[in-house]
Amino acid sequence: MAEMAPRSVTTADVARSSRASARERLLAAADDLFYREGVHVVGIDRVIERAGVAKASLYNTFGSKDELVRAYLEGRHRAIAERVTGGLAAYPTPRAKILGVFDIQGQRYAEPTFRGCPFVAATAEAPPESPAVAAADGYRAWVRGLFTDLAREAGAADPETLGRQLHMLYDGTAISARMDHDAAAAVAAGRAMATTLVDAALGPA
Repeated sequence: MAEMAPRSVTTADVARSSRASARERLLAAADDLFYREGVHVVGIDRVIERAGVAKASLYNTFGSKDELVRAYLEGRHRAIAERVTGGLAAYPTPRAKILGVFDIQGQRYAEPTFRGCPFVAATAEAPPESPAVAAADGYRAWVRGLFTDLAREAGAADPETLGRQLHMLYDGTAISARMDHDAAAAVAAGRAMATTLVDAALGPA
C-alpha cells in the first residue's frame, strides 16, 4: 500500500494544538477569520472561541482588538514578503524580477482561498490613525520599495517614478483578480502593462 503524503498543517490545526502558545493560537484564529470574513465583521469573542483561550489571554497579549488586527496584518506582510522574495530567486535579472512579482502574486490570486488584498479589506472603514492603517502603510512602503529598488538595479533613470507606477499596477491587478473572478486575465493584463512601462523606462529587452 502506497504511503500517503503528509497533510499540510492549517491555521486551524495550529489554533487547536495544545502545544501552541496563546499568542500563536490567537493569531492563527484571527488570520483565518479576519481574512475570510473581515476584521469589522468578526468580533473578539469569535476569535477567542476559535483559539480556545481565555478572554484575558487576548488582552494580556495584545491589549485590544485593534492591536490584534495590526499583528494579523503584519503576519500577512511577512508571508507575502517571504513568498515574493523567495520566488524572485528564480528570475535572473532585475528586469525579469520586476515582471516576476506579477507572476508570483498571480499564483496566489488563482488559489480558491484568495479573498483579495487583506490590507485593503482591513482599512476600508478604519480611521487614519488606526493600527490597521499603520500596518497597511508599512506593507505598501515595502511593495513600493521593492519595485523601486529593482528599477534602480535595472538601470532606470527615475526609479522612484517607475516604482510607483508598477505599484499601482500591482494594486490594480489584485483588485481586478478579486472583483472580476478571473486571476489569469488580471495578471496577464497587469504583466503586459508592466512590460510596457519597463520597456519605456529601460528600452526594449
